[in-house]
Amino acid sequence: QVQLVESGGGLVQPGGSLRLSCTSSGSTLNNMPIGWFRQAPGQEREALACISSSDGSTHYTDSAKGRFTISRDTAKNAVYLQMNDLKPEDTGVYYCATEDGTVCTRMHPVVFAIWGQGTQVTVSL
Repeated sequence: QVQLVESGGGLVQPGGSLRLSCTSSGSTLNNMPIGWFRQAPGQEREALACISSSDGSTHYTDSAKGRFTISRDTAKNAVYLQMNDLKPEDTGVYYCATEDGTVCTRMHPVVFAIWGQGTQVTVSL
């Protein structure tokens, strides 16, 4: 069973940056499409970005375009989400997840079967 672990969250001021990491201790992520999602208090989980393993293609939702970048480091068995110019509305729990296959098929939580435990990001003065 694949286990995903997120890290890198924390408290940051508006305009600041964070880099989140998604790793797995028992499985290689290099053959999996990995998506990043977030869930703000009282809101549904929303997709942010996804990176396919077949060709490395990346996909973003409007919430992430322009400020967030997803990337993969195969040597470190990790997928990152670089977040810049953070805003208070970016506050929430951030999750990485994977779906079957090697490509990002649909940017929606329903197609992702395996999830990490999440990491909290708080953007505040």
